Amino acid sequence: MENKFHFFHYLHFLLLLSSSCFSLVAFSWIPYNENKNYEGSSDLVNLEYHMGPVLSSPIKLYVIWYGHWNPSHQATIRDFLNSFSSSYAPHPSVADWWRTVRLYTDQTGQNISTISLSGEFFDFKYSQGKYLSRLSMQYVIKNAVRSYRESIPLNYKNGVYLVLTSYDVQVQEFCRAVCGFHYFTFPSILGVTVPYAWVGYSGKQCPGFCAYPFAWPKNSGKPPPNTRNGGNNLMGAPNGDPGVDGMISVIAHELAEVSSNPLVNAWYAGDNPISPTEIADLCLGVYGTGAGGGYVGQVYKDFRGNGFNLHGVKGRKFLVQWVWNPLRRRCFGPNAMD
Repeated sequence: MENKFHFFHYLHFLLLLSSSCFSLVAFSWIPYNENKNYEGSSDLVNLEYHMGPVLSSPIKLYVIWYGHWNPSHQATIRDFLNSFSSSYAPHPSVADWWRTVRLYTDQTGQNISTISLSGEFFDFKYSQGKYLSRLSMQYVIKNAVRSYRESIPLNYKNGVYLVLTSYDVQVQEFCRAVCGFHYFTFPSILGVTVPYAWVGYSGKQCPGFCAYPFAWPKNSGKPPPNTRNGGNNLMGAPNGDPGVDGMISVIAHELAEVSSNPLVNAWYAGDNPISPTEIADLCLGVYGTGAGGGYVGQVYKDFRGNGFNLHGVKGRKFLVQWVWNPLRRRCFGPNAMD
């Protein structure tokens, strides 16, 4: 069944929600018991389906690079996004990780579909300025799809738009409360409703807030033990930049949630769509078996000792948080030891 995104029959309800409905992700301490192999618990989670749509048609992802980007950072992110649709990376791969997301279904039994990078737009002129509100993101997308210069299509059938802001762009609540969010566009702005997500590059502004475990918040004492040497040193970033490697996991987080809860009325825990706890929120800080108490869990090390848990295209390695598996009823990733 084709899943279209201009669900006008949902909008009467949805447009009553304030801008605080955005799904937020930010580093925070996870209330894990260090003496227990927690990794999420079905006793503490009431994840429910609220009858809304999921992205069940093959997802075409359109990236909007907002601001001035380092080409090597773009290459890392681009390779990560291309890894979702690649069958050539060794296990455990980014594509394997997405298979857990695909377990979620809509009311007709249709699963979340595959995802592929389908277009890019470069907004290097900062069309909406260097300070963006949440609502500004929709105008960034509007500019990208209506630009006379190499625009990306306005795809209301199976498109998702990912806005990535550069080091010098300030975003409302970025580095104070959020590292990324997802929502949907308003017909009054774009003409149709399409799901989108935003993630910011934190390497200059707040790596300790948005790039954990590759950076650590200032004035927060020593970091917890990691898998690098058993001490309190920060984990090395597998692609050489804490801001980008931290951003990778936030991107994965938001793509999982915009696919399973695109109109804020599908999969989340609790009864309040204004502040939903979604499938990646349930697993913040969990990257491997045994995670808890700030410990990321059992992950792999490359030859430099940098941590990772997924393989991607071109030999890339990434560290990506787990998501909630609805069948196992716990956080899960393809690098799980059990």
